[in-house]
Formats: sequence, structure tokens, C-alpha cells
Amino acid sequence: MTIQVILVTAVTALLVFFLRHHGTTYVTAAVRIGFIMFLAFGVFAVLRPDMLTVLAAAVGVGRGSDLLLYGLVTAFAFFSLNTYLRFKELRVRFSRLARAVALDEERDRTS
Repeated sequence: MTIQVILVTAVTALLVFFLRHHGTTYVTAAVRIGFIMFLAFGVFAVLRPDMLTVLAAAVGVGRGSDLLLYGLVTAFAFFSLNTYLRFKELRVRFSRLARAVALDEERDRTS
């Protein structure tokens, strides 16, 4: 029971942090909804592990812990791919900005 309180408190803190700081970064509505659903599923798994096993059996997985592991692996893969694509986009934007600044400085020198 104590671990349930600790885990639900941690998930609640993550949700509050996410909702409080959502305006500082660009996050699409789908990602917000997905993150909130993921946190809700985490609370469900902590509070009702027996139902997680039933859900796992319904989708063809042997144990609830295995279903949770598969979900975490999938979420991690999504997060990794999303982070990679964002950094790739930022790298392109910074390169374009650096080129524009260099060209602008060169124009100022020749004028």
C-alpha cells in the first residue's frame, strides 16, 4: 500500500509539472493527450494491478507486468524517435540561421 501512495504521488507530481510548464515548449495536443493518458494508465496499473492482468489476458499477453513492460518499451521508442526528430529539425534551423547571419555580416562588411 505504501508503494502505491508513493507511485501515485510521483505520477501526480509529473502531471502537475507537465501542465504547469506546457506553455514554455511547443507540444502538440496529441502529445499532451497521449502523455496524460499514459499517466492515467500508470495510476490505473498501480492501483489495480489485478485488472492489468485481466487486460493483459484480453489482448493476448500472459501477465500484467509484461503488458506494462511492452507499453513502456513502446513509449520509450516513441520518445526517442520524437526527440531525435526534434533535434534534427533544430540542427537544420540553426544551420540556416548561421548561414543567414554570416551572409548578413558579409553584406555589412562590403557595404
